[in-house]
Amino acid sequence: MNLTLKIWRQKNASEKGKMVTYDIKEVSPDMSFLEMLDVLNQELIEKGQEPVAFDHDCREGICGSCSMFVNGRAHGPDTRITVCQLHMRSFKDGDTIHIEPWRASAFPVIKDLIVDRSAFDRIQQAGGFISVNTSGNTIDANAIPIEKHDADRAFDAATCIGCGACVASCKNSSAMLFVSAKVSQYALLPQGKVEATERVMNMVKQMDAEGFGNCTNTGACEVECPKGISLENIARMNREYLAASFKG
Repeated sequence: MNLTLKIWRQKNASEKGKMVTYDIKEVSPDMSFLEMLDVLNQELIEKGQEPVAFDHDCREGICGSCSMFVNGRAHGPDTRITVCQLHMRSFKDGDTIHIEPWRASAFPVIKDLIVDRSAFDRIQQAGGFISVNTSGNTIDANAIPIEKHDADRAFDAATCIGCGACVASCKNSSAMLFVSAKVSQYALLPQGKVEATERVMNMVKQMDAEGFGNCTNTGACEVECPKGISLENIARMNREYLAASFKG
């Protein structure tokens, strides 16, 4: 396939960026999207030009690093995948593909398609730890019975990879889906009950301090989430926060 790529190029958060057009030829439909960008960068390097900066790590849909907009959709045209799982067979010969970074004030551009998502790290750190004894003998996994329904919902929430698609897709740049997933994965388990009040209050406070917007329940976050994190988690976090406010 022969493709036209329009890629956002920006030196850093303080510099103005712009879309730059590149033509790439003989792209195999079996390539992943990131492999296609690798080929483009190799061509740019051979021409003595600056390669396109983009983030990646596992390339297995696990780490969430490869976060970018492809033709106006977070992680590209397919659903429940990350960009590294997107293959070029999703496009046609002669297509023009627009590639941009996440757009949110809380995610400043580091360079080109890479944004700083350390705000997510600070929110998680604000949540603290759980009171589980890890010294001495290993605690039996079945020592605390947990209903399968609760365990399944906690696991579903824990599958959030923190890619930021929810923030980038939201018209308010809200991080509610991400934060609620991190709250829910503990709120649903007895091990998370001890610090539950402190956890939700601190995480929401940090989320607001980072400059994320409010949730207005448009649902774009759930639609674009590569792991399909449910809006149900936001409702749960709101209940947890309300209960914690009364306790405080």
